[in-house]
Amino acid sequence: MTNRVTRPLVVFGAFLGSLVVGLTVVLWLLGGGLLGGLVGKSKPASIGGPFQLTDQTGQTVTEKDLVGRPTIIFFGYTHCPDVCPTSLFEMSEVLRAMGKDADRVNAYFVSVDPERDTQAVMKEYLSSFDPHLKGLTGDTAAVAKILSEYRVYAKKTPLKDGEYTMDHTALIYLLDRDGHFVSPFNLKRTPEASAADLKGYL
Repeated sequence: MTNRVTRPLVVFGAFLGSLVVGLTVVLWLLGGGLLGGLVGKSKPASIGGPFQLTDQTGQTVTEKDLVGRPTIIFFGYTHCPDVCPTSLFEMSEVLRAMGKDADRVNAYFVSVDPERDTQAVMKEYLSSFDPHLKGLTGDTAAVAKILSEYRVYAKKTPLKDGEYTMDHTALIYLLDRDGHFVSPFNLKRTPEASAADLKGYL
């Protein structure tokens, strides 16, 4: 009986592990990648670039708005059942732990689902999280551009009821004060530890 229960759990755990690794590799390899840079065959992928989106208040946000403050960015969608709300909650906890210094940080939630994530939908959704979080969306072309610039994997997956879900890269991007990508930002620690790390880029 024990083996019947344990084996599916092991298989499921292995699947989750491979999925995380796979998404991380996709992030780096789509544009040349970290691995190529390590072996000297190519330079690491350039992550980031020009974009123009709209936040939940109707304000235009471009890559120029990233300059002058460190930035954390998460790509997801409002219909996401688990990963997205969990990540946004963790980001909110980090911003809370930063105290007044949270005013000196950019924190963005960029939609990978512009078809459903309108400005109004983003505004209502983000009302449950820290007020420093800005939700960015736009038309299909504008969203596709920033996904390409940031090497984000996003794919619509149909569901049986006619609806759909989105498979997407689930990393927090950390950018420095110059708007340059630094590394994925680790939220799997205490909010205070993450906040202390982020303050180092102020």
